[in-house]
Amino acid sequence: MKEVDFLQFIIENLVENKSDVKIERSEDELGVLLTLSVNKEDMGVIIWKGGNTINSIRSILRLFGMKLWARVNLKVLD
Repeated sequence: MKEVDFLQFIIENLVENKSDVKIERSEDELGVLLTLSVNKEDMGVIIWKGGNTINSIRSILRLFGMKLWARVNLKVLD
């Protein structure tokens, strides 16, 4: 669950509607999948220009997962 807490920290510091942030964690043979849902008003902040912000968050999560010996992926729900 460390991945969820780490992602929660990052996302809550970016968005305005902190109470609408929802993160679900699932695990299978490919690794850990985190599914992120935010308020529609905050979606632009998460995606930003050409997906730069979300891609950076994904990279940070992969590095964080390497520390825990896990493959961590992030999926954003619309």
